Amino acid sequence: MKYTVRIDRHAERQVRNLPPSARERALRAAYALADDPRPPGVRKMRGADLRYRIRVGDYRVIYEIHDNVLLVLVVEVGNRREVY
Repeated sequence: MKYTVRIDRHAERQVRNLPPSARERALRAAYALADDPRPPGVRKMRGADLRYRIRVGDYRVIYEIHDNVLLVLVVEVGNRREVY
């Protein structure tokens, strides 16, 4: 089953502020989550039931998986040192 990917407003602003090449890679990785929301290398975040993170170069995409409605919600995108 294919999931729907949505990007939160806050994450959308963060994506707009990324360098063009990083922006493209982060968006490509985020939309690839529609086919497999738990790809190899994904990490579940501590202290958050629904949140996961993937690494995209020097950046992280943090997202929530809502299996009951087949939704992946991207909540943060940024440099891996600053995104937490």
